[in-house]
Amino acid sequence: MLFNIVTKTITLPDGREITIETGKLAKQADGSVVVRMGNTMLLATVVANKDIKEGLDFLPLSVDYQEKFASAGRIPGSFQRREGKLSDHEVLTSRLVDRVLRPLFPDDYHAEVQVNILLISADSAALPDALAALAASAALAASDIPFAGPVSEVRVAKIDGTYVINPGSAELEKATLDLMVGATYDDIAMVEGEMSEVSEEEVIEALKIAHAVIKDQCLALKEFEAAVGKTEKREYVGDDSDVELETRVRSFCYDKIYAVTQIGSTNKTVRKDGFKAVWDEFIASIGEDEELNKSLSKRYFNDLVWEASRRLVLDERIRLDGRRLDEVRPIASEIDFLPNAHGSALFTRGETQSLTTVTLGTKNDEQIVDTTLKYGYSKFMLHYNFPGFSTGEVKPNRGPGRREVGHGNLALRALKKVLPVAEDNPYTIRIVSDILESNGSSSMATVCAGSLALMDSGLKIKAPVSGIAMGLISDEATGKYAVLSDILGDEDHLGDMDFKVTGTAAGITACQMDMKVNGLSFEVLSEALMQAKAGRLHILGEMNKTMQQSRADLKPHTPRAIVIKIDREMIGAVIGPGGKVVQDIQKESGATVSIEEKDGAGFVSIFSADKTSMDKAVARIRGIILVPEIGEIYSGKVKSIMPFGAFVEFLPGKDGLLHISEIKWERLEKMDGVLEVGEDVQVKLVEIDKKTGKYRLSRKVLLPKPENKNE
Repeated sequence: MLFNIVTKTITLPDGREITIETGKLAKQADGSVVVRMGNTMLLATVVANKDIKEGLDFLPLSVDYQEKFASAGRIPGSFQRREGKLSDHEVLTSRLVDRVLRPLFPDDYHAEVQVNILLISADSAALPDALAALAASAALAASDIPFAGPVSEVRVAKIDGTYVINPGSAELEKATLDLMVGATYDDIAMVEGEMSEVSEEEVIEALKIAHAVIKDQCLALKEFEAAVGKTEKREYVGDDSDVELETRVRSFCYDKIYAVTQIGSTNKTVRKDGFKAVWDEFIASIGEDEELNKSLSKRYFNDLVWEASRRLVLDERIRLDGRRLDEVRPIASEIDFLPNAHGSALFTRGETQSLTTVTLGTKNDEQIVDTTLKYGYSKFMLHYNFPGFSTGEVKPNRGPGRREVGHGNLALRALKKVLPVAEDNPYTIRIVSDILESNGSSSMATVCAGSLALMDSGLKIKAPVSGIAMGLISDEATGKYAVLSDILGDEDHLGDMDFKVTGTAAGITACQMDMKVNGLSFEVLSEALMQAKAGRLHILGEMNKTMQQSRADLKPHTPRAIVIKIDREMIGAVIGPGGKVVQDIQKESGATVSIEEKDGAGFVSIFSADKTSMDKAVARIRGIILVPEIGEIYSGKVKSIMPFGAFVEFLPGKDGLLHISEIKWERLEKMDGVLEVGEDVQVKLVEIDKKTGKYRLSRKVLLPKPENKNE
């Protein structure tokens, strides 16, 4: 038999179905499946090397999600017209899958693992990013690769007051809450999303609904695994061990390491140097004739640092830098830090610092969005940069990596909810956060600095936004746990949770959570959210000491921009034949003018470096869209003189005939010396020819009529 096909069907709460199939495609991979919902189809494959490279002490896992443009009947817009480097959208989806899979591989499994997820058929009614982790988990279930799954992921959105699982793109546009949730049957492992200033209770409710659906999917995946016959996983060689050496390292080092954790210094270098001194002392204690497995000793030493740091928190309720569990590091912020930027802010929290700028551009600066399911433009960008010097390291600048893309996207989602609505914002906005110093929570520093820089620019945001990163240290054996506010880099590395929450005083705008252990209850999650709220409001209070609301106006050197809404029928008149009219407006005024049609109307965006050119462009456009009315009086300019009268431009781009008989009450035999080209003259529109649309003007009706003059 050529194919041995196994299929499993999952039914969502609203009756829609997801099918998982293996045995037909990519059979040489260790595991491969096709996941289908509606007309969306994902091919997920997983391959793991059987040989493990010597010296590896981590899991070399790579997850790549890629969209094939043919899946939506499109040709890529790139110069090569083929799929290439992963887009930011694909990177972000890859990260969603990676973050939910990585914690579930065995701690001592260090074989190279590669997960590929290909979008092979696209349907906007079934968004593929909500199915990617399910597909990856199903591929692992169909393989013999060691994995403590299954795991799945769903999108939960609140639309018109109702929570919906895996909505389509049209429904999602109306959502006030949009969360991606990844979980095993027992525990939530990953959360990421954006919200319109919602309460903590709404987030908790959304997570509960999502987890209930994920539980059903995990049960289905277990049944699928059994049907495929892959319940027994391959054997592998784990980490080396030496009980005698482990005992020796612990005996010599643990108390010294614990003493370093108790120093309570706010300078991470002090702890780093303290731990290094203990390690050097241990190495010096080894006799010259003794053989020592240094790499294994170092692993045991690092395990002790992890253990001691956690015991300090759990037993003494003290943190590595001496803070209380809910205490936020000292904050300093400045605005208008860079004189030539349109908006700028410097935000420092402990040893983490962000220098952030805001630049306001034209419609021509919009970013092209080109994915399988969407082609359009984005007028809001946020870029996050993390150079090596921010942590005192030598690191080549290779452009943004996946971490930078992910952190920038989280900050973008946090801030976009408070931006002016499109109709009130003619600008393309670019925020750039350069991390100058880092010891944890740099993405949250980006949110705070970005909020201040937006207000400094004069852009009218709805409310300031702050962000805080929460941590968790727990002991399953004793049941002890500690929720930490504003975590350090060490606390992120040594802890069990990284939970970032951003929002205004009114509610949450974005969040991101990664769990490294099992067992996070909703009670602990609620405690973390409420503690995050207190921390977020404290940070907002510190920011308010610097700036509470946007400037009254843009800075003098910031280009001006306005948007004029016009009737759809007037778009052609503003553009003109072959773009002649809009080109003339730009040439004469010096302003940049662009027109787009949406929602049955036209929107004219005008961008200018100074008020004079802006006024010229606005006057021309208002003149074009203004409909002349019979009986109205206009201030015009003589454009040309003929023997029978003069042509007067009474509105921009609109000329009318001022006949010789309509210039004065007195009879004129000829036009010589009566009017001059360029002369300003007041006229009244007295007639519009119904056939030709030509305008007839009169000047004499605005002049006093001689007493002996008959009608």
